[in-house]
Amino acid sequence: MKILYLTEQGSIVKKTSRRLVIAKDGKTISEVSMLGLDSIVIFGNIQLTTQVISSVLDSGITVSFLSSGGKFRGMLLPLQHKNVFLRISQYERYLDDQFQRELASKFVRAKIINARNVMESFKKNHPDVDLSKELYLIDKIMQKVIERPPVPVLLGLEGSATAAYFRVFRKMILADIAFTMRTRRPPKDPVNVLLSFGYSMLTNEILSQIFSIGFDPYIGYYHGIDYGRPALALDLMEEFRHCIIDKLVLKLINKRIISPDDFIEVEDKGIVFNKEGIKKFIVNYENTLREKLIQNSDENMLTFRDIIRRQIQKLAKTIMTREEYTPFVIR
Repeated sequence: MKILYLTEQGSIVKKTSRRLVIAKDGKTISEVSMLGLDSIVIFGNIQLTTQVISSVLDSGITVSFLSSGGKFRGMLLPLQHKNVFLRISQYERYLDDQFQRELASKFVRAKIINARNVMESFKKNHPDVDLSKELYLIDKIMQKVIERPPVPVLLGLEGSATAAYFRVFRKMILADIAFTMRTRRPPKDPVNVLLSFGYSMLTNEILSQIFSIGFDPYIGYYHGIDYGRPALALDLMEEFRHCIIDKLVLKLINKRIISPDDFIEVEDKGIVFNKEGIKKFIVNYENTLREKLIQNSDENMLTFRDIIRRQIQKLAKTIMTREEYTPFVIR
């Protein structure tokens, strides 16, 4: 999958033949071929000419717009996918309380297992760090999740498990970089910037693939319905946030790939990436999604991007046929 990330603030994207030309202050910064391009991700104040907009729509290239801090704003998409039958089934299943409860519990269960696996992986390399209290608490919460309670109860259980997990997350940060607790809107320290930015990137990734298969992204089974919120993308992200983004953030920090020097403080926005910081994150994020991993001995090696696509296809089959859905759990 070929993705173009644009981060140069104040630049403009023009089209010449089958190439995109990125320019600023009358000077060309770079040129990129449109051949094989699947997606463009734009951060902040970057303009597209009408010729570019027409060309990406004709070519089936999605364009995602994020703030310079990574907050998802919206997408430019070709015509909606023709799979209306999937959307009808999606709406019908949403009205089925038993189906909704079972699917929501699977999303939460996968999230908690993957969070636990991140903790266990760290513990193997750092046996001196005591995680026993939080692991015990998370296991107790898991037993309640397995009982498939109503969604409002699931939300509370997932919140408790997440709080316990982030108490451990502090212990897994080995570099001298501030992190006390999970904060949002705006993130109050570099670690929260990394997490929030990564989650936004992953949401955009999943959202693009949801659109491509024909889902309505605003109808979720765990996150329900809320005006303007891509609930189905957030449902699916629960399987991946810890095993992709959190592990990436720990790697970037603990291996000193990213340091406090890669952030700046902006009035009214709090802590944000500087120009070098955002480039480092995007490069490492792409490397993570392209990394091949094997889950079973009888399975071909797949990238995380392949696995995300596979899970969306599995979900579509579950919604169309009621076949049991198996969430992704990292091994």
